[in-house]
Amino acid sequence: MSSPSKKVKKLEDSDRSDGDGATESRDYDVEIQKALEEIDGCQNQIDGLNEKASDEILEVEKKYNKLRKPYFQKRNDIIKRIPNFWVTAFVNNKKIADILEEEEEDALRYLNKLEVEEFEDIKSGYRINFYFDENPYFENDVLTKEFHLGDPASQSTNIRWKDGADLSKRGKAKAAMKVRKRPLGHRSFFDWFTDHGDPSSDEIAELIKDDLWPNPLQYYLAPDMEIENGIEGDGDGEEVDSEEEEEEDEDGADEDGDDVGEGEEGDDSVEIMEDAGDEEEDDEDAANENDGAHEEEDYLVQLVQKIENNR
Repeated sequence: MSSPSKKVKKLEDSDRSDGDGATESRDYDVEIQKALEEIDGCQNQIDGLNEKASDEILEVEKKYNKLRKPYFQKRNDIIKRIPNFWVTAFVNNKKIADILEEEEEDALRYLNKLEVEEFEDIKSGYRINFYFDENPYFENDVLTKEFHLGDPASQSTNIRWKDGADLSKRGKAKAAMKVRKRPLGHRSFFDWFTDHGDPSSDEIAELIKDDLWPNPLQYYLAPDMEIENGIEGDGDGEEVDSEEEEEEDEDGADEDGDDVGEGEEGDDSVEIMEDAGDEEEDDEDAANENDGAHEEEDYLVQLVQKIENNR
């Protein structure tokens, strides 16, 4: 075991700086210093593997992006057959719905296709393309917003608004006149589209890219799914209520029985009824016996008369 008096100075890259900018070195026991250097070597190996794994994962992601692309295209072609598909999906995403004004919802009714494209170098960024039918709001067929993540920046298509139809100005004016129920990072949808803040913290863009775009069907069907779940919940509640009612009826019947059993008059009335029933049965038996005796007497009388007549 090494002596505590044997100290070595820690590596220069682990020196600390105090508030004045002066370096403060720490001394370690020889064995601790050696262990720290070995840990640092292991950490470098781990960091190297993590970086390699990240590169390989990106290559795999690029491969599957290409494989998914024709299915995304096929899905978009099918979606065009469903009126108001995309605006319905947008409205049913609560966070996106928070920034939609009524007129913006109407504009999104002309949205016939949504597309998210990642750059060739996935780490560098992506773009969101909004394809529109001819509409009364703007001249553009496609509105695109790009997000560059390496050196964070974003840019978007310049919207060519038709006369008197600039929804971005209307959205800002309405937002200034009212207080929303929920706090928003953006005042309206088109305000978000033209805003070029830090793209790495753009919540709406991330929702579209990572949530809405991969599976828009879940949002289009959201109300139906909620109604279906609600019906199932009501059914369960009715079953519980009916079971509770049955239990209450059974309990009530038991209580009635107990009340009768506890009263002496109840017991006496039962006994009296049983006695009356027994007396009635005895009377019937006696009547039957008397009828049989009378029949025998009549038969004997008739037999005697026949004998006398034969004489």
